[in-house]
Amino acid sequence: MTLIYGHRGAKGEAPENTLTSFQECLKHGVKRCELDLHLSRDGELMVIHDPTLKRTTDRRGKVVEHTAADLVTYDARKGGPGWIQPCPIPRLEELFEKCAFDHWQLEVKSASRTRAATTVLAIRELAQRHGLLDKVTITSSSREVLRAALELTPDLSRGLVAEYAWLDPLKVAVGYGCEILALNWTLCTPERLKKAQALGLHVSVWTVNEPALMRRLADFGVDSLITDFPGLATATLESY
Repeated sequence: MTLIYGHRGAKGEAPENTLTSFQECLKHGVKRCELDLHLSRDGELMVIHDPTLKRTTDRRGKVVEHTAADLVTYDARKGGPGWIQPCPIPRLEELFEKCAFDHWQLEVKSASRTRAATTVLAIRELAQRHGLLDKVTITSSSREVLRAALELTPDLSRGLVAEYAWLDPLKVAVGYGCEILALNWTLCTPERLKKAQALGLHVSVWTVNEPALMRRLADFGVDSLITDFPGLATATLESY
């Protein structure tokens, strides 16, 4: 049974990484999501993919230069599917309060050692407060982030985001004690998949938006798909 994760909520259907997008994902009965985190100037976990505001909002500058109180007033509809109402940048805390997901892949982008430490500790504190320690996985392509998670929050599950094969993703994932390997779908050969699963890794493949590709990867036996279209993925795999 291949599980489905909504990519940044339901990125293909609603403005990415907004409360609206995660609510759309849940409407399809998809109870797993992937999202991206950056810290605000005052150290709050904000749900936004880029380190800058330009692509998804009408603002300029870096996320880390703005306070959380300001960031939650910025409309993040820009560049996504059309949406009538404003869709503000959410705090992770707001999503934890309003969205009942069974599992969250929380991707932390590359960070300095200090920021990696601050971020993973903030995730743990928030997850613990909301009773979600067993429902979150910190994922990253950054060794700095995975090292911080391994050392500082060893009770939280970890996942390696792998985009390039030359980094030997299986070796890196095992080295940081990861449970999840979030693999670019182009790297997902049946051989690599079997080897990863034999090592006890849950293989989550991204970003899978075409029904034919969804079916092919399900045939391979991937553990989960990360998709911009959770409704389409549900319909495709249910009838399959």
